[in-house]
Amino acid sequence: MHLSELSHPNQLHGLSTAELEAIARQIRERHLEVVSTSGGHLGPGLGVVELTLALYQTLDLDHDKVVWDVGHQAYPHKLITGRYKDFDSLRQKNGVAGYLKRSESRFDHFGAGHASTSISAALGMALARDRRGEDFKCVAVIGDGALTGGMALEAINHAGHLPKTKLVVVLNDNDMSISPPVGALSTYLNRMRLSPPLQFLQGNAEEAIKHLPFLHGELPNELKTLKESMKRLAVPKVGAVFEELGFTYIGPIDGHDIAGMVRTFEQAHRTEGPVLVHVATTKGKGYAYAEADQVGYHAQSAFDLATGKAYPSSKPKPPSYSKVFGQTLVKLCEQDPTVVGITAAMATGTGLDLLEKAFPAQYFDVGIAEQHAVTMAAGMACEGLKPVVAVYSTFLQRAYDQLIHDVGIQNLPVTFVLDRAGIVGADGPTHQGQYDISYFRAVPNFTVMAPKDEAELQRMLVTSIHHSGPCALRIPRGEGEGVPLAEEGFEPLEIGRGELLTDGDDLLIVAYGAMVAPAMATAGLLQEKGLRAAVINARFLRPLDEVLILPMAQRIGKVVTMEEGSLAGGFGAAVVETLSDHDVLVPVLRIGIPDVLVDHASPEQSKHSLGLTPPQMAERIITRFGVPLQSSLPAAAAPVAV
Repeated sequence: MHLSELSHPNQLHGLSTAELEAIARQIRERHLEVVSTSGGHLGPGLGVVELTLALYQTLDLDHDKVVWDVGHQAYPHKLITGRYKDFDSLRQKNGVAGYLKRSESRFDHFGAGHASTSISAALGMALARDRRGEDFKCVAVIGDGALTGGMALEAINHAGHLPKTKLVVVLNDNDMSISPPVGALSTYLNRMRLSPPLQFLQGNAEEAIKHLPFLHGELPNELKTLKESMKRLAVPKVGAVFEELGFTYIGPIDGHDIAGMVRTFEQAHRTEGPVLVHVATTKGKGYAYAEADQVGYHAQSAFDLATGKAYPSSKPKPPSYSKVFGQTLVKLCEQDPTVVGITAAMATGTGLDLLEKAFPAQYFDVGIAEQHAVTMAAGMACEGLKPVVAVYSTFLQRAYDQLIHDVGIQNLPVTFVLDRAGIVGADGPTHQGQYDISYFRAVPNFTVMAPKDEAELQRMLVTSIHHSGPCALRIPRGEGEGVPLAEEGFEPLEIGRGELLTDGDDLLIVAYGAMVAPAMATAGLLQEKGLRAAVINARFLRPLDEVLILPMAQRIGKVVTMEEGSLAGGFGAAVVETLSDHDVLVPVLRIGIPDVLVDHASPEQSKHSLGLTPPQMAERIITRFGVPLQSSLPAAAAPVAV
């Protein structure tokens, strides 16, 4: 059978190990072909090919449920559930999603883009099954890195207390999340994988037996079963933690041995109560470059499959906001030993890998544990440190109570740098950073800001670190505007003070963060129509610069707000509320992300779909407010700079 013929995972039933191994090779070929062409997550899926095939041979996917943690590891799942022909469209607009998506396939039993959710969801399905008197299997597949998330441990704690509830948890242990996992639990799992008796039985002994003349290089099933029994005898403490928590523990088993996994999964399905199957895999399996650099090849843009190298850019680009942040933080840490950086397993993505290399004593990786990161930072601030928590906007949503309860209410000087704020592109709705403006507006004592460019980012970072209370700073994905950067002596900003970039009499545009440059471009297009717009770089969401905004709104009489975030409770809403509170009753057009989920596409495509490009915004403004009568007069050459 060829992979392209698979439209239903039940077609795997009855296939021999050799046939499954052939399909595994085809999955890797297709996986590498597509990701090397269009980009996407590479290493996670390559590591679970055999695991997926073995698991699905033991399930009836017309009835049984499998919940995959995140979606990094689910590309093989997609390829054998009817999406082979469309896989070229991976992560592209109107194409196959990069994560699990219930609306995309009936085999995507639970959507997820954030880690540590699978055990809770699968347990919920199992309890609903029992409540309704039904009979189907529930399986959660979770990576070892996701076990650092407290939610996974909460679910394990609950499931272990339900001895009559059948649930299988497959622990995909590749000793990696995005970056190498941290913490006592990952150390424990690694010790299990690398224990000398286990290594001997998995390696030397098996090879010696296989090469006996009468075995012809094959290990008989009886000896394979004996090997598994000997492993459990040789390492008596393996799985003790999970056994004590109420799970039947099986493993660790070889995650690239299809036949062995099929036998193990069948045994797990026959076992009453919750079962944890510990599967040891290699991230990036089958592609040498990905195996050698498991962090770098977690996800890739388009690259040369033969060399493993990214295609060179056609022209030099400005440094990314993440890189500018990381470089600036390194300099601030060098100047002040009380400044520390904190990441939740996202060092490379946030730029904190630069701090890890330069000043490891001032760098902390807590694993996939955003709640812990926030409250740990609060504890550090209590004792005189100046913690900077670097986190994706979408992931900080997971620690909202900690932002309020542990930082905001106590007014502690913790700085949060929210990377990937706004439209992020191909990762889709679970990763768009569109909600942080709204969710931070209500958190007490916070100063909230966003820079118009990477130089202003430097100034905002030093402003935050020197401030006596909590601060949040949002930065977009991708490269900056290409402005000159300060090497040292970063000048702080006056908190709550915006910046008038151009003046005009026909319209006031108040823009926030990444929308400042598009606002200036929009003002230029309006100028060509004879509409002279004043443009304010708000800089601050909390506190808003009322001294600057209110009199200009009163004088001009027409206001447009621009933000790369949700309009509901967003920046524009803050401006409207401020105008209303001061009886400045003027018409306002709010431009931002409406009440929709932003699906996977390139950032440019998403912004165009949302009407956030300068030509679209200029057209909306003219439609709403019209063009002044004096538009027939010659327009000024350019907006008046202030």
